[in-house]
Amino acid sequence: MTRLPSYTSGGYGAPLAGDTIGYRFDTIVSRFGHREALVDVAGGVRLTYAALSAQVDALALGLLDAGIATGDRIGIWAPNCAEWTVTQFAAAKIGAILVNINPLYREHELEYVLNQAGVRLLVAARRYKTSDYTAMIDLVLPRCPALEHVVLIGSARWHDLFAAGQRSELDILRGVQATLSADDPINIQFTSGTTGFPKGATLSHHNILNNGFFVGELCGYTEADRVCVPVPLFHCFGMVMGTLAAMTHGAAVVLPAPSFDAGATLHAVADERCTSLYGVPTMFIDILDRTDVDELDVRSLRTGIMSGSPCPVEVMKQVIDKLGMAEVTICYGMTETSPVATQTRAQDGMDRRVSTVGAAGPHVEIKVVDPATGRTVARGTPGEVCIRGYSVMLGYWEMPEKTAQAVDPARWMHTGDQGVLDDDGYLRITGRIKDMIVRGGENIYPAEIEQYLHTHPDIADAQVVGVPDERYGEELVAWIRPAEHADELTPDEVREFCRGQLAAFKVPRYVRFTGEFPMTASGKVRKVELAEWAREDLVVGLPTSR
Repeated sequence: MTRLPSYTSGGYGAPLAGDTIGYRFDTIVSRFGHREALVDVAGGVRLTYAALSAQVDALALGLLDAGIATGDRIGIWAPNCAEWTVTQFAAAKIGAILVNINPLYREHELEYVLNQAGVRLLVAARRYKTSDYTAMIDLVLPRCPALEHVVLIGSARWHDLFAAGQRSELDILRGVQATLSADDPINIQFTSGTTGFPKGATLSHHNILNNGFFVGELCGYTEADRVCVPVPLFHCFGMVMGTLAAMTHGAAVVLPAPSFDAGATLHAVADERCTSLYGVPTMFIDILDRTDVDELDVRSLRTGIMSGSPCPVEVMKQVIDKLGMAEVTICYGMTETSPVATQTRAQDGMDRRVSTVGAAGPHVEIKVVDPATGRTVARGTPGEVCIRGYSVMLGYWEMPEKTAQAVDPARWMHTGDQGVLDDDGYLRITGRIKDMIVRGGENIYPAEIEQYLHTHPDIADAQVVGVPDERYGEELVAWIRPAEHADELTPDEVREFCRGQLAAFKVPRYVRFTGEFPMTASGKVRKVELAEWAREDLVVGLPTSR
């Protein structure tokens, strides 16, 4: 019997919203003004929806007073803090396009995004970790002709914006809001490309407002939920799946620290009685590795989101058993799709949560195609994952050729991910098409080997990359982060663990150990850097650890 094609779409009772972020925010404030909206633990800030709304309106009016208009670009360069969220909603209320800037960017990267997006006003922290933002801004300012205003959070200029806004009439803001459309661009997020400069994915009110809402719906959010967001706000995971998912349901957002800190996150969950917790698998691994994980009361947790990479089955078991997140969901997507395209459901069993990334989200279409021909493959056949629907970006900012390469004429976003759609409509991601390792003519996807290595009790995390090899073209290197108790784990033991369970060509030739992996600001492992480490090791004689 001919199998069904690898196509599916997500149905849902709720219709898509056609309003703007500012309009929806005002509606939520009118309903839940007395409820807590935002808790910045490190900053000592605690705001109800009414108090948050007052700050948002004051900043929005202050921005108008400074000459910022609908369509102008406002940059935000800061770690997680209450001011980040206030700026997000203030920009949305006047239709200014928020440009998210990675907190880890250095001078040349900052200069690039400011000029590429034509940022007129930059809101920035004074510093972050070892980065002196003020000094870097001073260096690039002469080379950024569009940049007219720099506002450091907490500075006199910052407070002047609020003061100017408080002197203005709310009717001015309402008048501007009445001119906005849900299809207007409202956010530019620069994707972290592995080669060349990043591209600015441009997203509309319609894109991210609806995506946040439906993510929250599938998490079962109500105004009683408290969502712990240790993932960065500059990324869709934080500002859409976190802030907008909570806001559209009247729930509270809890920011445990400026950047991810396992201890601060765990204590925030306990102290703030959070019902939901977000993170990539490596974050959950770090949280579970803490000695106080069994001592703190985290029984308030019910759900959460794990995204960014596949979750090892042992980690998922502990997330449910130790953290009590029985309804935790897995999400998949990309910045260009606002970001969530697929999500597991609360009733899904363990197998679906660890072997798939869920089914198509509401109002989203998914298909899997042959990357060579573009034709849809049969269910169960691997191919490139494509996404279509309300969440697909407007395009890359001022890059029409790059946009055309990613989004075809039928508005399908080509992800570059290889996946398999099963007969129930659940998607399994098997790797990046470009990350595929070809060893002696055999196609190898690292995710399969990583999943198996995670089942070893002495392995906390594993990442597999390829290195050049004269005989086979490429060879496998497994980078291992041992569990805390595993002092004696050896490369031979790791390879022996794989033999007989994986095909011989999938057994890593090289095994290296490291205390930590190089990470992006959004919590993903930088495999490019791991591959560089491996190549360096080959030259200097292959040490067994870093």
